[in-house]
Amino acid sequence: MKTLDPSSQNTQAFNTQALSLGQAQQRIDQCVQDLLQNTSLRTERIQLEEAFGRTLAQDITSAVHVPAHTNSAMDGFAFRMPQKTNAEPTNMRFKLVGESLAGKPFTKTVAHDECIKIMTGALLPLELDTVAPFESVMMDSLGEPKNELTLGQWIDMDGARFKAGDNRRLAGEDIQKGARVLLQGQRLHAASMGLMASLGIAQVEVQALLKVAIFSTGDELQRPGETLKPGMIFDSNRYTLKGLLQGLGCEVIDLGIAADQPLALKHMLLEAAKVSDVIITSGGVSDGDADHTKALMQDMGEVYFWKIAMRPGRPLAFGKIGNSLLFGLPGNPVAVMVTFLSLVRPALLQMTRRQDDPAFAISTLTALCDEPIKKKPGRTEFQRGMTRRNAHGQLCVRLSGHQGSGILSSMVQADCLIVLEHDRADIQAQETVTLWPLPGLI
Repeated sequence: MKTLDPSSQNTQAFNTQALSLGQAQQRIDQCVQDLLQNTSLRTERIQLEEAFGRTLAQDITSAVHVPAHTNSAMDGFAFRMPQKTNAEPTNMRFKLVGESLAGKPFTKTVAHDECIKIMTGALLPLELDTVAPFESVMMDSLGEPKNELTLGQWIDMDGARFKAGDNRRLAGEDIQKGARVLLQGQRLHAASMGLMASLGIAQVEVQALLKVAIFSTGDELQRPGETLKPGMIFDSNRYTLKGLLQGLGCEVIDLGIAADQPLALKHMLLEAAKVSDVIITSGGVSDGDADHTKALMQDMGEVYFWKIAMRPGRPLAFGKIGNSLLFGLPGNPVAVMVTFLSLVRPALLQMTRRQDDPAFAISTLTALCDEPIKKKPGRTEFQRGMTRRNAHGQLCVRLSGHQGSGILSSMVQADCLIVLEHDRADIQAQETVTLWPLPGLI
């Protein structure tokens, strides 16, 4: 199989020149675009109650009016507004002949000098057009409540207080029959689910979940819950990745831990390629003797790049095995999170047609740096930070603790990532820096 080195005519060798983060993002973006052009959209039909967070695979068109019938917008008395003459009389008198309740409409004809008691949401008889709220009728001149009215009684109303159509909701006022109310590609949330329910829709066609297979590599790894042996560490990366993927609404296929043996790793990669759209591994992509991921990718499929000028996260292999994209992430826990957020996450959103969804956008902020930060030009660096407001209300940031790529505690304490751009050098105190807020991302 081939290895793609965009900077060289020799496609049979790994690209030993690290790409900038921007270049890597562009290569991934182009690869995903090519993949989508040659892949049909998979869909499935699910029950409405299971649709939260899913993406519509087709437009939703209303088969009914909403509301289905003209109804009252409040509790009161329904009547037909008399046509006003030049004299414009203000006093109106109607005889109370019945009531209309939600789900129990008044079915008799109402004469021009008659009215009915009506509740919010109750069907408004066709011959009536106006509703007077109870409080406008059932209070005397001193503001005291009148006695409860009974059928057959006459009700006096001040005609100057109302106009035809007051407190009436027309059939189709919210949604007209035949109207397109939701669009293909929209992410379904609570309001859109309620909207579909109001249209009588019980099932909905959605995009099939993106299948992402994950596994960790390393003979030193043990599963949480086991007794830790000398020289071993607990595998945390799969749990980090599973949480990040679940936050994006992906179907996660957890294949566990692969040993640092080429045959075992090859078997795991083949198994992952059979069942997933995307494979994400952690560990095994640096230059150590036991790091086999990128070599196997070269042998089994295509490798587009495997080094990025960024910190943390320099060793990252990106390629393809079969029809599955493969991201070989570093083994250090913080490097896993940073490379996922900066490179993997945008690709997954693109594959699920959610790259323009505001719910998943990474918002950037600027802040004053409370302390100096050492930075080498020629690579993008991500530092974990904690924000505050100074006495002038300006956003400020400081480092959240030790910045080693294996230290998760400072990631837990952080509320942002400080993004130090490729060409930037040392940061002085009170310089402006760019932030990625972490709430909503992790």
